[in-house]
Amino acid sequence: MLSLAAASFPIHHNRLILYRTTPSPPFTVRSSASGGVQEIQESFTPPPSTPQDGEISSELFVSAPFPPIKGAKRVVLVRHGQSTWNAEGRIQGSSNFSVLTKKGESQAETSRQMLLDDSFDICFSSPLTRSKRTAEIIWGDREEEILTDSDLREIDLYSFQGLLKHEGKEKFGDSFRQWQLDAPNFSIDGHYPVRELWARARNCWDRILEHESRSVLVVAHNAVNQALVATAIGLGTEYFRILLQSNCGVSVLDFTPRAEGGSPYICLNRLNQTPSSPLASGGGRKASKRIVLVCHGTMQGSAGDQGMNMLGIIQFVFFGYLQSQKIAELLLDLQVSTIISSTEDVSVDTSVAISRVQEAADCLGADCVPRYVELKRSKDLDATDILQQLNEEGSEGQLLRPGFLNRFDDESLSALWDQSGKAWETLLNEVSDESDPEKVAVVVSHPAVHIALMGHCLKLTKEWMGSFHLDAGSISVVDFPDGAAGRGVIRCINYTAHLGRWAIPITRPTADDEEF
Repeated sequence: MLSLAAASFPIHHNRLILYRTTPSPPFTVRSSASGGVQEIQESFTPPPSTPQDGEISSELFVSAPFPPIKGAKRVVLVRHGQSTWNAEGRIQGSSNFSVLTKKGESQAETSRQMLLDDSFDICFSSPLTRSKRTAEIIWGDREEEILTDSDLREIDLYSFQGLLKHEGKEKFGDSFRQWQLDAPNFSIDGHYPVRELWARARNCWDRILEHESRSVLVVAHNAVNQALVATAIGLGTEYFRILLQSNCGVSVLDFTPRAEGGSPYICLNRLNQTPSSPLASGGGRKASKRIVLVCHGTMQGSAGDQGMNMLGIIQFVFFGYLQSQKIAELLLDLQVSTIISSTEDVSVDTSVAISRVQEAADCLGADCVPRYVELKRSKDLDATDILQQLNEEGSEGQLLRPGFLNRFDDESLSALWDQSGKAWETLLNEVSDESDPEKVAVVVSHPAVHIALMGHCLKLTKEWMGSFHLDAGSISVVDFPDGAAGRGVIRCINYTAHLGRWAIPITRPTADDEEF
């Protein structure tokens, strides 16, 4: 029997967010039926251990509102460096028997160098040795004490911990297979590890946001960092293993207070920015199909802007050219099959620069045959309505702040969302070509379009678009380890290191700076 009552607490990002935790008696979910928000009380029944074919169970508990914040806050998540059990292929879970390898120490030192000039007020760390040591290396000689939080430990995997993967398969059979194929519903020793992890991550956010700090470093683990990102932007346990976290990969979340108080606005500024190229293997399953989203070159005004003198035009063109060349050089690690761009000039110019470098990459001898890269253009990748509003309001580059899509009217966002949905279907068809077993498609367009494309990849709705941010010249990578018909795995979002030392600051540059 269901009882309904009016609910009035703030809904995070104005959308329904439900999280599942371990089985317990009655729970509360929120329903937006009939245009209003309703509260439903009912008893919890654990889902079957194996879902129906192709179905992802997402019966999740409601997330309590995030605590209000007084000012803008940025949280930087870092996964620990390579550990001895990483290298051995052992299942670590929340065990504390592995330590950093020499490679792991070196990765942590590289992260320290990259974050050396960034301003952090506090560091939270998992208490496990591999994470705590990484935090100590990155934190360096800063005076503030590192705060350890037990809820930041890695996912609890109980009887699996310490086993090599083949041992887990041999010893646990169907249970291990469920862990591989249906982790959100995986249970062992009377526990649902992924559900417990999501609950822990949500608890961590209360302590992180309630701390009197504006810039926070969090050093933890692969699974828990995935859960922190997911719970922050409102994604359930079915997104486990979809948001990749490599060793010492950096993810950044921006929290902005609401004028009326309550849960802050939350934006994922970048995901899994690593010291090495985002195109190199490292973490995650091997994929033969890949889509690389390239945000076209500089958007600091336009060469056609009224009042721009000849020097300004030359600087604009030259800076845009340099960005395009740096993007093209980064993509040399790939054999690109197709480049699809919007019809806008800046996207076309960037795609041509990439294709020229790709086609010349293998042509070092007199008798060589240049690699052929197919160039295509698609109006479905244009950002006409968004660009029009940006041009009406001023310099586009200054307006592309985290969560900038929140400020546009619903009609423009709906048009962008519907148009990008068509583009996403086209891209999936492009990479599904079985005649090319290593299909890599590069897509060049405006950041707003790429945000929408990632939303379609993650099977979200247009209301989520304000939860992601991309910068001009950035790279985002989507892998398809199960082929184009399978789920896309986000390898990285908003990678900018190829443009310079991090290019876009990870944290605010000075303690007194009011803007990130």
